[in-house]
This record gives sequence, structure tokens and C-alpha cells, in this order.
Amino acid sequence: MAKDIVFYDYWRSSASYRVRIALNLLGLEADYRPVNLLTRAHLEDDYLKLNPQGLLPAVIIDGKTLTQSLAIIEYLDAIVPDSDLLPDDIDGQYRVRQLSYAIAMEIHPVCNLSVVKHVSDLTGGGDETKVAWMRHFIGKGLAAFEDLLDENGPFCHGNSPTMADCCLIPQLYNAERWGVDLSDFTKTRRVAEACQALEAFRDAHPDAVGAPPA
Repeated sequence: MAKDIVFYDYWRSSASYRVRIALNLLGLEADYRPVNLLTRAHLEDDYLKLNPQGLLPAVIIDGKTLTQSLAIIEYLDAIVPDSDLLPDDIDGQYRVRQLSYAIAMEIHPVCNLSVVKHVSDLTGGGDETKVAWMRHFIGKGLAAFEDLLDENGPFCHGNSPTMADCCLIPQLYNAERWGVDLSDFTKTRRVAEACQALEAFRDAHPDAVGAPPA
């Protein structure tokens, strides 16, 4: 199924990383348009016309503009035949959404760099405050996620990657960046190993995408 897809992306954006994985898993090619957060390109008028929230990613599919990473992934799942990013059964769909939301709606919002910068500015704590904040909230969130996982599958839910895996792997990348100790999260690390064996995940990694020009 051919689709004309334009993808506004930032290499280290967790939300963008989720969608990159989903596109790869579904075998969809996209025209990548880097938006440099460090130069505040996401707040320029042209991008705000596309996404008034000034957030990444944004995706244009056959002329339709989509925002919010999980909504984008669910849209892709709905339009791609035989996609299994969400299971067919209602219980499986709930389960995948539960795990996805535990990361995207609980860990990610309080660990967004704009939030952490604001906390640091308010407290005058500098880099030490940023690191302590990230380690606390990412570690706490992933500990709860570990408890939500069961022993089945190699992946978050069953024998193939779903939207939940698309959410987990970018969060683990952030955990490693900020020095979160993952040694006790055996089920989470099992899932990460299964995902990292797949080309779709490796090709979506920030190091594979690379930083945009300054």
C-alpha cells in the first residue's frame, strides 16, 4: 500500500523515535524533514502552522496532517492491512494501550526537557538538578512498568512488537542517557533485547538517524 508520507522529526525526540519505529515495523517509507529543537525551529511560524502545539513529531499522510505520537501510531495501525501494532482483541488492545500510556503519559511528560529546564531555572539547581530529576522520575516510572510486564512473550505483549514496544525503547534510550540504573529491570531488559534484534528498531535509533545540521 503506497502512501505519501512526510515526517517532521527530531533525532532525539522520544515521541518522534516512537513513530520512526512504527513506520519501520510497517515497512512505510517517509520523507524525513528534520526540525532542530536546539535552534527552536519548532517554534517558527511555518512549523506552528503545521502543529500549533509546537511539538514533534508531525506527519503528513496523503495531505492529512497528524500530530501526537500515539494517535499517529494508532492511525498507521488502522490504515495498514495486517498491522499488529495493536492486537485484534479488545483485551490485547487495552493491554498495549495500558503499557504505552504508562510511558507516554506518565514518564514522558514530567521528563520532557522543557519541563526539566523550567524546574532547573526555578530552583537555580543547574545540571545537577536536571540529572537528579531525570533519574528519579524515569527510574520510578520504569520500576512501575517492570511490575506491569508479565513473563510471556519476548515483547511487551506477546510474540511480536506492538505500540508498547515503540514507546519503551525510546524511554530506555533516555534512561541510559541520564544514567538510570536498569540492572534490576529483568523483564524490561528482556524486551529491549528482543527489540534490538530487529532492524526496524536499530534503524530508528537516534545514532542511526543522526543530529540535524546546526
